[in-house]
Amino acid sequence: MSDATAPDLPDSAATPDYVGVVKFLLEPFLESPASLKVDCEVLPRNSRVLVRVAFDGEDRGRVYGRGGRNIQAIRTVLQGIARASGYSLHLDVFGGQPAGRDEGGREAPVDRRSGSAKPMPRRSRPR
Repeated sequence: MSDATAPDLPDSAATPDYVGVVKFLLEPFLESPASLKVDCEVLPRNSRVLVRVAFDGEDRGRVYGRGGRNIQAIRTVLQGIARASGYSLHLDVFGGQPAGRDEGGREAPVDRRSGSAKPMPRRSRPR
């Protein structure tokens, strides 16, 4: 009988391909997949993985999904992969100026009937 030990794997095989997984999960939601930018930083000292993604602002609604369900599912998958390797993962999402924001970066109110952002009149404070 021979000793059935696993062959030594190179260190790169121990680290999951987070960039590939993120692209696989996000590209179907994007109108222009070429706009997707993914940055991954593995911090072995802290046992953390930082993943940053950026894409066009128009795709933000599809990526997040209703109530944030899509992005939460993507985070859960990535955290599970990281946890299996003994790491914790943090996902940051960056995008262009999303619809519903004004020039100052503040969220503009959205008319629920039409779905478009409309300026709201200023209200005076009660005294």
